Amino acid sequence: MSRAYTAAQTEMSERTAIFSTAPQSRQSSPERYPEQVIEVARWSEAAGCEGMLIYTDNGLLDPWLLSTLVLEHTSTLRPLIAVQPAYMHPYSAAKMVSTLAYLHGRRVDLNLVAGGFRGDLIALGDETAHDDRYERVVEFTRVLKGLLDGETVSLSGRFYNVSKLRLVPELPSSLSPQLFVSGSSPAGLRAAELTGATAVGYPGRAEEELSRPSLRTSGLRVGIIARASSQEAWALAHQRFPDDRKGQLAHALAMKSSDSHWHQRLSELGAGERAEDDPYWLWPFENYATFCPYLVGEHRRVARELRRYMQAGHRTFILDIPACEEDLLHVRTAFELARSEQP
Repeated sequence: MSRAYTAAQTEMSERTAIFSTAPQSRQSSPERYPEQVIEVARWSEAAGCEGMLIYTDNGLLDPWLLSTLVLEHTSTLRPLIAVQPAYMHPYSAAKMVSTLAYLHGRRVDLNLVAGGFRGDLIALGDETAHDDRYERVVEFTRVLKGLLDGETVSLSGRFYNVSKLRLVPELPSSLSPQLFVSGSSPAGLRAAELTGATAVGYPGRAEEELSRPSLRTSGLRVGIIARASSQEAWALAHQRFPDDRKGQLAHALAMKSSDSHWHQRLSELGAGERAEDDPYWLWPFENYATFCPYLVGEHRRVARELRRYMQAGHRTFILDIPACEEDLLHVRTAFELARSEQP
């Protein structure tokens, strides 16, 4: 094995981060839901995930409050809190970060969301156009980062105006959050570049990702069902995501009203033929069961696709909601293979 190959392997291993995703409150009950969040957080930490994404939209519980469950019942797992500028001022977000750090001595990360469900924004009276929402994210992040860095912030912008604003208590630099921006449109990628955040998108097939330029620090949202054999993995995949006519109609309706770049792109990809040995699977997305593509197959086959995404420049992987602890353990096996020798 050459020195160059060994160095590349080391860099790939060190720079790859895996996040899971918390279950959604709309799919549970008040009696069961807190334990579900704690359970998935513990699974995630045990499987070696760095953090766990917590969604936000008009129909879900508040992600900031849910993050306290994660902090109280894990040791190292970082809540990746979805932050929608339509919901709060950047000072409020900075205050929440510093308060959680003060109370728990732990770091949280932030996933800045410009869109989400279009109907949610309309219900809030927010008619901001798609690209303008990313401009708002940039301004929001400038104020937020300045406050978290201990600066006195003044800004006269299009969306925010602050004068000599400071954050108290100050955030220790060791607990400064990593920032992510959800969005794969040109406006989303530009927002990530301007803010120094990790751009998170929804991948096409690995060969497509290799053929198109990507940001140096970029992340992917992807579900994974990996098992010891291809037959076992696909049987489980079809069991979990059966044909759902209502879901397909909901997907079609969402397509008509969405201004999301990734939604349109994945729908176009789903119209093509899938080769028999192709692990890339859009069926759950097409049935409105989830919003990300899936990789399905035997450990080494999934690992080979993951490795190609890594070669395309993707270093952060945010997984779909795990159905069981076993899912994450098999995912860990696939990533270990992808990081090591060529699968």
